[in-house]
Amino acid sequence: MRVAWVMKLKPGFEAIYKQKHDEIWPEMLANMERDGIRNFSIYRYGLLLFAYLERDQLPPPGTPHDPVTLRWWKMMEPYMEYNDDGTPWQAPVEEMFHKS
Repeated sequence: MRVAWVMKLKPGFEAIYKQKHDEIWPEMLANMERDGIRNFSIYRYGLLLFAYLERDQLPPPGTPHDPVTLRWWKMMEPYMEYNDDGTPWQAPVEEMFHKS
């Protein structure tokens, strides 16, 4: 299953966002592997972030977020646009073409 979405950086935080991902926590990588995520990429165009991942299946609706993910989001909150509930703002994007 392929999933993609967009997020937004706050102006001036492009470098720190990249640095944090260059130094991603081993626990985050372990969670991705545990959750069946095989490929995960984030691209930047100005302040717009485009995220893409491939995984075995989506978690069931209502599945609580992992505590490590919640800590990561809290750390990243100063650099990105966020929702009132403490999650990064994101919007899904529609796949228009795929060739494997």
